[in-house]
Amino acid sequence: MRKHYPFLVLSAILLFISSPGRSQGSADYGSGLKIGINEDKSKYIRFIFWNQIWARYIENNPGTLVNGVSEDKTFDIGGRRLRFLAIAQISPRYMILTHVGINNQTFLNGGGSGTAGTGGYGQGKKPQLFFHDALNEYAIIPEINPETKAKNNYSLSLGAGLHYMHGLSRMTSASTLNFLMIDAPIFNWPLIENTDQFGRQYGLFVKGYAGKLRYQMHVNKPFATTLAADTARFVAAFNETREVAVENNGNSKAGFGGYFEYNFLEKESALLPFRTGTYIGTKRILNLGAGFYSQADATQSKDAAGKLKKHAINLFAADVFADLPFGDKEKNMAVTAYSVLYAYDFGPNYIRNIGIMNEGLPNTDLPSSARVFEGGGNARAMMGTGTIWYTQAGLLLPKTISKKMRIQPIASLALKKFEALKESGSYYDIGANFFLDGHHSKFTLQYSSRPTYEIATRMRSSERKGELMLQFQIFL
Repeated sequence: MRKHYPFLVLSAILLFISSPGRSQGSADYGSGLKIGINEDKSKYIRFIFWNQIWARYIENNPGTLVNGVSEDKTFDIGGRRLRFLAIAQISPRYMILTHVGINNQTFLNGGGSGTAGTGGYGQGKKPQLFFHDALNEYAIIPEINPETKAKNNYSLSLGAGLHYMHGLSRMTSASTLNFLMIDAPIFNWPLIENTDQFGRQYGLFVKGYAGKLRYQMHVNKPFATTLAADTARFVAAFNETREVAVENNGNSKAGFGGYFEYNFLEKESALLPFRTGTYIGTKRILNLGAGFYSQADATQSKDAAGKLKKHAINLFAADVFADLPFGDKEKNMAVTAYSVLYAYDFGPNYIRNIGIMNEGLPNTDLPSSARVFEGGGNARAMMGTGTIWYTQAGLLLPKTISKKMRIQPIASLALKKFEALKESGSYYDIGANFFLDGHHSKFTLQYSSRPTYEIATRMRSSERKGELMLQFQIFL
């Protein structure tokens, strides 16, 4: 019972919440922190601020060290995202978007450059603000006709900068303010912090609508990568010699991408790149999409003779998104569902292990049989050459269930088959959103389960590991 005490404390917090619940947002919020430059506020500056604070209880991978101490489990509280965004539009055709903040600060890591040890600049302290987005955009054909104020059936904008106007999938441009689950699954950002800056690259893009078809395409200059490839080696699990591709792009070639999404019901706004995770019963959306990303000579490997080989990154995805109210309008029930299939090729046997806000390291003094392939802490086989099928769904319960808040049970499942692993793996999450004022003020409670893989056999071990998370979110 004692070892589950943090779980019970986190869950119990939700029983004492009392605040009027609304739908998509708060009636007090209106158009937000928006400063109108003219009388009808068509020329404006808008600011958005948000914090996502996580409390977690983590079952660590076998053989984990946390700050030098062997730990099976870890409890922590930290900042997943602490950010602000500004949009300036003083003409129907010109827009500037600037997005600044930090991510992933824990008691142990996430601090600024040079922070280490103990003291005022000890490990995990004083993280450095950085730009997430910094882009300029010109609307050749605006979404809204500047003269008649009617919506145009066709629109076209050109943009440049450090941008989030991705190819690949809907979730690759996911908004962090209105996730259905507690977070994105991360493999939706396949280049994260390698050839991009927290999901962004410098580039040129076009976007808009052609009838009900929403499109966005880009040409980017990926950030440089310099990982050294190892000589191909015999892998006992596969009974063969294998090369392993790693990120090393030299003078990086251009990256090309595009995403195309048909809106069968209501059309979503294309003003900003950020895609909504759940509308909480306020829109009727049914979209079908597909996209790609490609970069030549993006990774490298070595054969058994030590000869260097270069490989392209070629990524493809197809997805479907539905957000549909149903039943009695007074009850305002809705179902939200999203499913996507990713086909990833980073080069032979490429694989990347990632743990979100990971505080654990593998204890390399232990034999490999006492550790796992993914490493320490909450790391998992996140993305690699192979396929990933991911589905998530949520059900917005009727208003009659609670007068204090809206409740939305949620669940997701990811099935991964990577070339570098002998067996496929399943990853699942289950939880609920508790909306006080829509996404402006909400709690999310989620339990996540992951498999672990043996180092020697590249097969699933008998142990699955879990992580219980509670998120406190406010955005204004």
